[in-house]
Amino acid sequence: MYSFRLVYIFSYNLFQFCGHTWILANTIARFFTFGQDALADTFYSVGFVMSLCQLLSILEIFHIADGIEKARLLPRFIQVIEKNILLIMVIMFEEIQSKPVVCVQFFLWNILDLLRYPHELLCVMERPSVAMLWSRYSLWIPLYILSVVIEGVIIYEALLYLEPSAPHLPSLLLLYLPLLAVGGSVTVWQLLKERKHHLEKRYKRKKQK
Repeated sequence: MYSFRLVYIFSYNLFQFCGHTWILANTIARFFTFGQDALADTFYSVGFVMSLCQLLSILEIFHIADGIEKARLLPRFIQVIEKNILLIMVIMFEEIQSKPVVCVQFFLWNILDLLRYPHELLCVMERPSVAMLWSRYSLWIPLYILSVVIEGVIIYEALLYLEPSAPHLPSLLLLYLPLLAVGGSVTVWQLLKERKHHLEKRYKRKKQK
């Protein structure tokens, strides 16, 4: 019989996979239907589902801390926090919600999550795939670096629309930029170590056979 924890973590990853699949399919369908005009209202069409998925992603920190999921805590913590901070900022500043760069970031986020959650599902079922392992790390890492760069661009866009009545916000956002760079570097470094660990473990298994 399957344990409650196994059913729970499988259901969670499946929900996230379905949610991000819907967002990506909706975004692509709108782009082919309305062309570049669809970029302006991407946030309005998928913002709620994206916000729900990102809010629930906070649970992943507890999954790793509790041992339900086997992964490095620090990179996942950085990824979850930076995504939620940016999403809150986009919600706060309506002026940047219609920017094409926000649509590009949402598109990248969904690609990244659709590379990660199928791998997590296969790991839960104890049927890891070499192709998914490669996608999870070798393809995922450069796309993640690109998403961090785009996040910096969105923060710069937000700085242009800040009101003089909130003088502390520009300082906070400017302080967040180097933290974003440091956090992204730490995440990539930790994920490279995780990738090496998984590949070595897989090589040992093949050698034993």
